[in-house]
Amino acid sequence: MSEPHSGNDKVKSSANMRVFAVCAAFVVSMVGVSYAAVPLYQLFCQVTGYGGTTQRVEQASDVILDRKIKVHFDSNVAGGLPWDFKPVEREVELRIGETVQIAYTAENQSDHTTYGQATFNVTPMSAGAYFNKIQCFCFTENELKPGEIMNMPVVFFVDPAIVDDPDAKDVTTITLSYTFFPHAPEKPVAVMTEPVQDKNTL
Repeated sequence: MSEPHSGNDKVKSSANMRVFAVCAAFVVSMVGVSYAAVPLYQLFCQVTGYGGTTQRVEQASDVILDRKIKVHFDSNVAGGLPWDFKPVEREVELRIGETVQIAYTAENQSDHTTYGQATFNVTPMSAGAYFNKIQCFCFTENELKPGEIMNMPVVFFVDPAIVDDPDAKDVTTITLSYTFFPHAPEKPVAVMTEPVQDKNTL
């Protein structure tokens, strides 16, 4: 005598496997999209200043106001990177529109070469669109040999347009914050060469 439910069980099992496969494919695709979204979101923030991300510019401001503003400097290092990272000065006061150079230092406290990449933002977030960097170590990967100490300059100014923004015009102190993360060095791309033909085959 055959089992009455064996056929139904096989159908249900097949349907469940299809559902599982679809769900797994969806999860994998979402992970891929999330990885792609990270650099796109970072680029968006750098262009717009959204989320307190600073701006990158090529030249200094040609307008300097009499009004002054303070900039406080913060430093952080993520786990897995054996660096001592800190600002040379904790705070500076400058005129809005004035170009200023400050510096951070980083020391590799391990016995092997390490690589780091910095992320950055400013608070309050409303000031992010007006904090302009001309030069910054955060634009590139940084390599430190064992025991090496590196001086890391930052050249910036606060855009005078900040005084015309209702949400940012009353800001008197800006905090510039960096966090260094471990970063694997980029490997050189292999050079493609034409295959050498055997003379005996010619």
